[in-house]
Amino acid sequence: MISIKNISMNYGTTKALADVSFDVEQGEILGLLGPNGAGKSTLMKILTTFIYPSGGTAVVEGFDILEQPLKVRELVGYLPENVPLYMDMRVDEYLAFVGGARGMKGAELEKRFKWLRAACGIVPVWKHTINELSKGFRQRVGLAQALIHDPKILILDEPTSGLDPLQIIGIRRLVKELAKEKTIIFSTHILQEVEVLADHIVIINEGKIVSKGTRDELAQHAMKYRCHVLTVKEERTAAERALSGLRSAAGVKHVGQSADGFQTFEISSSFQSKDIWQEIDALNREKQWPVKTFSERRFDLEDMFIALLSKDKKSPAGHYSPSQK
Repeated sequence: MISIKNISMNYGTTKALADVSFDVEQGEILGLLGPNGAGKSTLMKILTTFIYPSGGTAVVEGFDILEQPLKVRELVGYLPENVPLYMDMRVDEYLAFVGGARGMKGAELEKRFKWLRAACGIVPVWKHTINELSKGFRQRVGLAQALIHDPKILILDEPTSGLDPLQIIGIRRLVKELAKEKTIIFSTHILQEVEVLADHIVIINEGKIVSKGTRDELAQHAMKYRCHVLTVKEERTAAERALSGLRSAAGVKHVGQSADGFQTFEISSSFQSKDIWQEIDALNREKQWPVKTFSERRFDLEDMFIALLSKDKKSPAGHYSPSQK
């Protein structure tokens, strides 16, 4: 649906984007994750033809953003970080204005209004002046203007920024519902947003792509190690020595001891080591250790994000290790 090809953007001597490339498949939700100032908003403005890049281009459903920007705008609905609202207008007046700018009128526009009121949850404020609305409702009105022409692609820049927890949940639900019919790119610096919503993730920092892929692919790129957690009843030194002798174990860390004498260990291994759990299980049976827990720890996005962005990685080969969290 979208192919981004070597996009760069300079603001004077400042390089906001440097040779950024990735693809977005039809029907997926792609999360663009990075700290403030990473270049996320600049990339979204380029994709929506709001600004032109210094280098590179992007193709949106076959249309080049530089050669056919009007065709791209027909396909894309855009919610910028600062929602473009006219505060003195009523909600219905504002959306009628936006619809008219999109060439919509009459029965077509009324039909779309009916859908937008329900989908965006703006029925209670339909005749209210925008200046009277809470930030949550203003965000919903902004989303309605992005959706008014029924675009195939939705680009959302920090869609939950500044909202309270209930408003955030409402926007998330709406995005999930919209994804059934549309391709969505959203940017955020909030890890939980990507964790909840995204099918694929692109992590960007200082204008460059740090990593991209599914959650599992990011874990393999970022962590280099998987981690199994084992809690057994055994003397600490003996258990630690036995676990360290496992062929696939890259490291063993003692996590703690309970009052009833159970010891908890983290055993790290490379992602390529598929047999570590079998080795641990065989060792448990051989030693006849009473086992309280045995599981693989699932790294969260915070683990991966820190690992990828940290400039002071201390684990082997310069990669973050599960024992360092």
